[in-house]
Amino acid sequence: MASDTPDRPSTRNLRAALAVYAERRTLVMVGLGFAGGLPFYLIFDTLSAWLREDGLSLEVIGYFSLATLVYSFKFLWAPLLDRTSVPLLTARLGHRRSWMLVSQALIVAGLWLIAGRDPASDLGLMASLAVLTGFFGASQDVVIDAWRIESADQSRQGAMAAAYQWGYRLALLAAGALPLVIAQYYSWQLSYAAMGALMGVGMGAALLAPREEQHTLRPMHADEAVGGGTAEAAEWAIRLVIVAFGALLLGSGLAANADALARLTSMVGLAAAGEWLTDAWRSGAGVWFQLLSVVAGFLVLVVATRPIPGVRTRPGAYLSAALGDPIRDFLVRYRGTAALILALICGYRLPDFVLNIMNPFYLDVGFTLVEVAEVRKAFGVVASMSGVFLGGLAVARLGLMRALLVGAFGGPLSNLIFIWLASRGHDLSSLFVAIGVENITGGFAGTCLIAYMSSLTSAGFTATQYALFSSLYALPGRLIASQSGRLVEAAARSADSGGLMSGMAGLFAELPAAAFAQAYDRSGVSPAALASGYTTFFLYSSAIGIAAVVLAMVVAAKDRRSRIDRPHSAEL
Repeated sequence: MASDTPDRPSTRNLRAALAVYAERRTLVMVGLGFAGGLPFYLIFDTLSAWLREDGLSLEVIGYFSLATLVYSFKFLWAPLLDRTSVPLLTARLGHRRSWMLVSQALIVAGLWLIAGRDPASDLGLMASLAVLTGFFGASQDVVIDAWRIESADQSRQGAMAAAYQWGYRLALLAAGALPLVIAQYYSWQLSYAAMGALMGVGMGAALLAPREEQHTLRPMHADEAVGGGTAEAAEWAIRLVIVAFGALLLGSGLAANADALARLTSMVGLAAAGEWLTDAWRSGAGVWFQLLSVVAGFLVLVVATRPIPGVRTRPGAYLSAALGDPIRDFLVRYRGTAALILALICGYRLPDFVLNIMNPFYLDVGFTLVEVAEVRKAFGVVASMSGVFLGGLAVARLGLMRALLVGAFGGPLSNLIFIWLASRGHDLSSLFVAIGVENITGGFAGTCLIAYMSSLTSAGFTATQYALFSSLYALPGRLIASQSGRLVEAAARSADSGGLMSGMAGLFAELPAAAFAQAYDRSGVSPAALASGYTTFFLYSSAIGIAAVVLAMVVAAKDRRSRIDRPHSAEL
């Protein structure tokens, strides 16, 4: 949670920083991270294999991926998890742990119900269960993040974030492999039933988790609001429909997927508009449609939660307090720096998020699918988890803002190593080095950012504020990443035709024979030109990270000055 305690790295030596990883709450966090990753991957990825094996079309399977849209706008119901208690359980287990167990139990029920279905005959019901399981999975994420923030001080947030990511990555490995093996030898139904039982890891972790301090239930201040009867029920219905539409716009933009919007327009008799919408999002200007959808979604949500002018009704008062109070609290606490902080959150991981064309790059360089899989999926996971560990250690040893600044430098610098890899050609040891450097720096930066976003929340609003930050931070990367392939090929064509990038092609005149050997077939340019295109892209991906470095330096300086102005806060 937000803290006024200064960043004093000298207060924690290496032994003390390492000891945090052996604490009960940190070990529990691994299990909770496992529980967080399991339902997401089972719904988003593994389910598609089951559906395809049962003969469903790729179009139908694509609609199932929309179940994960709920993860994009989980902040909409996070206020309920902040401001409501679970009868009987909350008094015994505490606010966060009780909600953890409820959401986990519902995830288990959802997976077991999916296990009892046949896609060929129960497709509609199976889709509904997938959406519900995704909803409960997103709710679990909200509560786990809130418990992590509220159960440890700022110096431990790096280790807690690292432990969560370890567990999450282990879940991705388990959910990506175990169900396939079980399905191969037995059945998909048994496979998903077993995955539901595996959620017991998370439930056990929730029960073993230390109880957080007494949770603060923020009042809604809606007692004086007028309402009741049919008019209030009608207002609730209208507002919730508007909220749902705003969430659909927002989630579609964040996920870069217009399929749900297209289906909605088709359902109301506008099939042609739905087809146009899908084509527009897939066109070269699709990124602008995605951005427009996000902005429009936020505006619709603002309209849905604003009180009626001159009339204080209960629906308006409740929705305004639920979604508006956490935002107002953040803006007031960080008056003067809130915009800079949000810009830093959104831009911090940009150099990593735009690297969505790495598999094509590796193949173009000359590596085989097996080589890429072995290095990325095996060694890459180990490197990433090492980076996560180093990030947690840095937060404890260097202090949050210093560690955040180091991570900001890591992204832009690590991307430059792929230019070196392009010049080396098919050299497996170079691939190990490049992927190792990129994954270590990515894991480090991700841990620092999670710890930083955690520090920005305040008591009573933890779940809502962190859910909002985590929904927003990947938005610019998702939008910009959609243009990565176009940038590479445009730069390659420029280099091949004697344009602006032609001077760069000379750097690759002595490429190994196997490197970019299929450049003509895949992109219609020479090998040296395609290498130049990728080089331009990697330079661009590093350059956009400079903004995050500058923002991190500015925010760190303002944070330091604010603590100097409040010296007494160190004693609080």
